[in-house]
Amino acid sequence: MISDTIKYIGVDDLDIDLFESQYVVPEGMSYNSYLIDDEKIAVLDTADARKGEEWKANLKAALGDRQPDYLVAHHMEPDHSALIAWMLETYPALQLVCSAQAVKMLANFFDGVDFTGRVITVKEGDTLALGKHTLQFIGAAMIHWPEVIMSYDTTDKVLFSADAFGKFGALVNETDDWACEARRYYFNICGKYGSQVQIAMKKIAALDVQAICPLHGPVLKGEALSEAVRLYDTWSKYEPESEGILIAYASIHGGTAAVAERLGVMLREKGAKKVVVSDLSREDMAEVIEDAFRYPTVVVAASSYDAGVFPVMHDFLYHLQIKNYQKRKFGIIENGSWAPSAGKVMKGMIEAMKDCEIVEPMVTIRSRMKAADEALLEQLADSLI
Repeated sequence: MISDTIKYIGVDDLDIDLFESQYVVPEGMSYNSYLIDDEKIAVLDTADARKGEEWKANLKAALGDRQPDYLVAHHMEPDHSALIAWMLETYPALQLVCSAQAVKMLANFFDGVDFTGRVITVKEGDTLALGKHTLQFIGAAMIHWPEVIMSYDTTDKVLFSADAFGKFGALVNETDDWACEARRYYFNICGKYGSQVQIAMKKIAALDVQAICPLHGPVLKGEALSEAVRLYDTWSKYEPESEGILIAYASIHGGTAAVAERLGVMLREKGAKKVVVSDLSREDMAEVIEDAFRYPTVVVAASSYDAGVFPVMHDFLYHLQIKNYQKRKFGIIENGSWAPSAGKVMKGMIEAMKDCEIVEPMVTIRSRMKAADEALLEQLADSLI
């Protein structure tokens, strides 16, 4: 229950292993959906088909003998919209409320369904009167799809934020540490669209928001809401959140790993407040990307491979590129037994990122670190500090 008249009807998914077939979710996922019980009843989003029957049961329990008047689709991604066709078929008087861009997508997901006369198209500033409650619609294009809208309940001061302010994890497993999985969620899913998030943040700032209801994760109120808004402002500006250095390495036979670990020791001895050393071959890529955005400085250390760079490092830097990574300082360490090539590839990928500085020296290791390499590694540590 969000308020006396706003009910939670979403579901937890504890069986899912990979969200969007790429993000590990050991604590599951929530597919959030809400119902506003007024003179007109509005259902806000549905759920993933994986949990369709459970969601339908929650909906029917909340409705009782009444019929819903509106289904608001804030976002057309299937984990929120899978049951739209079922809703329209089950409730013949129901009207679907969505953006014009969402209307164009309906046929993509619901082949053969006739939406004629069943859709109300809304845009920025439009309102939907339910009785005591009025929903005011807010354009939120590219957070993180082009059709996304948010809505604001002017009565209870509740923002229905679509995927913004969401996080990984089922509600049954919710902890007080919202930021950890919200950060990993934001940078891997919404991270590319910082400028669009900033536009939405300015709109939200003009409203008296007492609660945020996202499509994933817990309802945010009070101090948790204020902290989430603060972090979203930092994240969407691509500013570092915390002091620290990430060392991300890609090692084939352990030589590069040893160099990365040795650099970590040097940096700590020189007073670095936080040093995170991550093995790209074994650790969750999404979590390492999260750390890359969290800290101002990144060291990439990789073996050469097929006249290029070891693939997991290429994948890491590619992920940063497509997420619009920027405003960071990089150090580079390459390893090569006969023709080192990793450094050139990594340098080129970093140079393609906005406002990223590469510090000297670039360190080249031949298979295994030797005593003579220590001085150069020391120079790099000094440059990073």
